[in-house]
Amino acid sequence: MAKPLVAIVGRPNVGKSTFFNKMAGKRLSIVDDCPGVTRDRIYADTEWCGKQFTIVDTGGIEMSSTDKMFSYIRRQVEMAVDLANVIIFFVDAKSGLMPDDYAVADYLRTSKKPVVLAVNKVDNPKKDPVIAYDFYELGIGEPIPVSCEQSLNLGDLLDVVISYLPDNSEEDLDKDVLKIAVVGKPNAGKSMLVNKILGQERTIVSDVAGTTRDAIDTYFDYENKKCCIIDTAGIRKKSKVEEDVEYYSVVRSIEAIRRSDVVAIVIDASVGITEQDVKICGMVHDARKPSIIVMNKWDLVEKDSYTINTFNNKLDAELKFMSYYKAIYISAKTGQRSNVVMPSLLQVYENASKRVATGILNDVLTDAMIVNEPPSYKGKKLKVYYSTQANTNPPTFIMFVNDETLVHFSYKRYIENSIRKAFDFSGTPITIRIRNKDEEDI
Repeated sequence: MAKPLVAIVGRPNVGKSTFFNKMAGKRLSIVDDCPGVTRDRIYADTEWCGKQFTIVDTGGIEMSSTDKMFSYIRRQVEMAVDLANVIIFFVDAKSGLMPDDYAVADYLRTSKKPVVLAVNKVDNPKKDPVIAYDFYELGIGEPIPVSCEQSLNLGDLLDVVISYLPDNSEEDLDKDVLKIAVVGKPNAGKSMLVNKILGQERTIVSDVAGTTRDAIDTYFDYENKKCCIIDTAGIRKKSKVEEDVEYYSVVRSIEAIRRSDVVAIVIDASVGITEQDVKICGMVHDARKPSIIVMNKWDLVEKDSYTINTFNNKLDAELKFMSYYKAIYISAKTGQRSNVVMPSLLQVYENASKRVATGILNDVLTDAMIVNEPPSYKGKKLKVYYSTQANTNPPTFIMFVNDETLVHFSYKRYIENSIRKAFDFSGTPITIRIRNKDEEDI
């Protein structure tokens, strides 16, 4: 089940991004990032006091502005609020109450969501809490004085935030349900593929059209496995997204990727892989989700004995950042090879959930380092003490070394390739983290 979402909202220059960066970079552990709409990375998965959740940064909102840019930001904020479980409303103690603060407070009240009021730029929150008292006037709850720049009182703020998050028992209600997002450009054949999957020897349990998203969740059983398939709107280029309704559809498709367990990326084979297809693959890759590439409409492609190789070579060239991709060629319309979609999805999810024993992993990496010795710099040689798998979905490996600065990205890539050669992690990204370990601790 997707982690709860916490939205950071407020007018411009009140410290929202400073808070986001502090939380993502220092006080909280980053699990992974996924692409946003107005910046490269707007979401960050984090945890506080054992509670996992996702924070989303938003642009500064000016409710009264008619500027086109602020209108776009306002739509972004509205979507974040629409999807959020809890909202952190940031205001600025130094500038005091502003008209837009009242406007934002009035808007947030209509959301019916829990709102935590953070009064930022209070240099000494413990000694000068009175500075925040004026903000009671917003009628949005108790103001919490903080200083994001100095990381003061952020723990108290987060304690209040997580008090509104669902209990773990509530989060685990759907833990046995495999969530499958089907994404791609418009007219790639996503809905037809969904219908084909659901129509072949499957028991549909229920259809639920979300009230906060136009992606349709359909629960069904597949070989005694509970699944939920999410049929999303087509993701167009930003320059072609003009109307509000379509804007929300695109953002909700991105949100569907975030809350899924595995993704089917549908590409129109009769057109070939396009720049927009590559961007969609990048969204899935950045979200660290296992996936399959579904080359649909294969029946419309003129073929010879080299066609498959030609398509695979094109995918290799365009998806170098995603070299682990797994592609299948089907026709949802005729049913050609449609029966391999679900087994392929289950396989890549199984790969993402795979755990490698520490002893076997270290044997593999020891052999790899014999073939290609660890690098050295200015007479100092990289020493790898041991490695272990820290997590799954995606598989995450930690290497403990004497000096992490000696690990060049090319050697890190070599280690990843060695792991992939020894174990089947096709269809899923893997993460390798380097950590320093003092020799006396060994």
